[in-house]
Amino acid sequence: MRPFAFQAAATPADAIAAARGTSQTERVEYLAGGTTLIDLMKLDVMRPAKLVDINQLSTSLSQVQFAGDRLHLGALARMGQVADDKSVIQQVPMLAQSLSLAASDQIRNMASLGGNVLQRTRCPYFRDPSWTACNKRNPGSGCAALQGVNRMHAILGTSDACIANYPGDFGQALVALDATVELQNGQGARTLPFAQLHRKPGATPHLETTLAAGELITGFSVPLKPWFKRSVYIKVRDRQSYEFAVASAAVALDLQGGMVREARIALGGMTTTPWRAREAETALRGKQLNAQTADDAAKAALAGAVTRHDNGFKLELGRRTIVRALLAAQALEA
Repeated sequence: MRPFAFQAAATPADAIAAARGTSQTERVEYLAGGTTLIDLMKLDVMRPAKLVDINQLSTSLSQVQFAGDRLHLGALARMGQVADDKSVIQQVPMLAQSLSLAASDQIRNMASLGGNVLQRTRCPYFRDPSWTACNKRNPGSGCAALQGVNRMHAILGTSDACIANYPGDFGQALVALDATVELQNGQGARTLPFAQLHRKPGATPHLETTLAAGELITGFSVPLKPWFKRSVYIKVRDRQSYEFAVASAAVALDLQGGMVREARIALGGMTTTPWRAREAETALRGKQLNAQTADDAAKAALAGAVTRHDNGFKLELGRRTIVRALLAAQALEA
C-alpha cells in the first residue's frame, strides 16, 4: 500500500471541500466501510493520494425511512442494517435479499450502501497490476480478458474495450425499482435516476460512473408500490455463500388473474452495469405468466448478448435464472 494523506469530515460540506481539486494524478477517495477500497489499495490497483473519512456523517446519512409512498435509504446505512430491516423485508423483499445474499455477515456489517453501488469489478486482469493490458485500470492498453480466462465476465453491455462484469447485487434491485440516487457537490444537491449512475464501458471503460469529481452519494430513494411485495432476487453462484453472482435476476410483478400488468426485471452476474431488462418486461406485459411466456421473456432479455470462449454457458444459465425468478415471484402473495 502506498502512502496517503488522511482527513476526517464532520459534515457533507467538509467532505466535499476536502475532496475538491480531485484529478487523475492526485486522486481523493471517500472512506466509509472501506471493504472494497482498502482491498484495491493493498493490491496497488487504486492509489489515492488522500482518503476522506466520512463515517462521522452516519448520524445524518444512515437512516432507513418509510415516508408515504417512498423508502429513503441513507448512503451510510450498512448493508446488514437494511437486509435485516423487517419493513424492508416485508414491503420490498427483493431489496433485502439482494443485500443478505452478498458477502459475509462481517462485511455486511461494515459496508455502506453508497460504497456498495460503487464497488469495482472483480475481473482478475483489473485486480492484478502485473497485467498491463486493462483499459479500465490503464486506459488505451487493451483488454487481456478478451483472449484470456473470461468465464466470469459479462455478456451484456460489453465492448471491444472491456468485458468486465459489474459485481454488485444491490444495484440490480435499485435499477429494477426505478430508484433515484441523491448526490451532493460543491454547487449543491442533485438527484439522478439510479439507472444513469453507471456507464457502459464503450471506448472509455475507466469512466465507470457519471459522478463529478468529489461528488458524494448521500442517499437513495425508492418509490413504493404495493406489488413490490411480490418481488425476489435470485442469485446463482459457484458456492452458496460469500461468492459473486455468475447470473442473477431481480424481479417484481404486478399480476391480476395471472396476467402481467407490470413487470420489473434486472440482471446481474452477466452485465457490465446494473442492467434493466426492458425487452423482457415488454414481452411479458399483458400476457398470462407461465413457463412459456417466462421463457420468451428470458430470451428477449438476452437477445443482445455477446459471448466469449469461456462464458457462452451464461446464455443458458441466464435464461434459466430469469425463468426461475419470474415463477418464484409469481408464487408469492402480494
